[in-house]
Amino acid sequence: MLNCVDLFAGAGGFTLGAQKAGLQVRLAIENDPHAVETYRGNFCKGTYAPKLLTADITNIDEFKAFRDAIPADDQCDLILGGPPCQGFSTHRINNAGVDDHRNDLIHTYFDFVRAFSPTAFLMENVPGMLWERHSSALERFYREGKLAGYEVRDAVVVDARNYGIGQRRKRVFILGIRRGLDASDISWPPRPTHGNETARQRDPSLLPWVNCTSAFEDAPPGDENDCHMNHGEELIAAFRRTPANGGSRKDSGRVLPCHRTHDGHKDVYGRIDPRHPAPTMTTACINPSKGRFVHPVEHHGITVRQAARIQTFPDNFVFSGGLIAAGKQVGNAVPVELGRQLIVHLLPLLHRGRVDAKRSAPPNDASVSSELESA
Repeated sequence: MLNCVDLFAGAGGFTLGAQKAGLQVRLAIENDPHAVETYRGNFCKGTYAPKLLTADITNIDEFKAFRDAIPADDQCDLILGGPPCQGFSTHRINNAGVDDHRNDLIHTYFDFVRAFSPTAFLMENVPGMLWERHSSALERFYREGKLAGYEVRDAVVVDARNYGIGQRRKRVFILGIRRGLDASDISWPPRPTHGNETARQRDPSLLPWVNCTSAFEDAPPGDENDCHMNHGEELIAAFRRTPANGGSRKDSGRVLPCHRTHDGHKDVYGRIDPRHPAPTMTTACINPSKGRFVHPVEHHGITVRQAARIQTFPDNFVFSGGLIAAGKQVGNAVPVELGRQLIVHLLPLLHRGRVDAKRSAPPNDASVSSELESA
């Protein structure tokens, strides 16, 4: 079985995607206490449970982590992970985030790549990391990749809608492939399977974008994540005045003091339109004041379960830590189905990396002794 490591694992969206792709996740690293509780509750049971490290990743000995997680006669095939991305957020203005210490975590990520020497690594982050203001950090990442012996493919922005996920979510993925391994047949990113009307006119094989209607079906009985924010009467009244299926704050007639000087963010307090892909699930996706996160027809923000479904988590996946913490974990996650598709696309490369590693491995002591005796 192919082996995988998930750094900055969060609640485990990438981990679950890897498992669904058939990989064994040997190691996960996460130190947010609520995300750790969620990860442990959903993954750390049974024979093939990942080893979970909960310390600050900058304080972990990556070589010891490798020895503890990967059997002596085995190898690491794939490293996954999305370092915390607040320093690269597109919501920051001017030069905010340029010197954010969290940006350096992409280099901590590469310390683990060097120690684990996987066939490939796949890093996820927000599109803001491609802004000119962050070019030095990104250039250093590419330079470290080259020095460590990897061909690092150009960063690509992947839109989840183009892969059958009912959410307009754009994220950067950077693929690194061990140098010397034939990867000429591996396109990156994978060819889209879905598209908007314009894209489908160019390529009739594409399917239409998927809407998010199924996210709002009834939750399972007793689902602890079937919860939403409690709102005041004034806000509930505004939601009642907001038209169903896509109505906005302006439609409700609600005007806040800040709106008298500017329009503000037009999507805040708006309803999701389930006939289309959902908006990006952010870390504040359960808070209507932070975006278009009001239920399509009911008079409250969306539930954790509805947000999790939009992120393609199954209903038996339980998020711990309470409403706010759970919403943050959902928003930080890689959509499970997107992660699965990206990893499945890399399976031929990963299997080839196993064969290549065996061919290039030095002979062990026993084989050397045998050859000497026969000589």
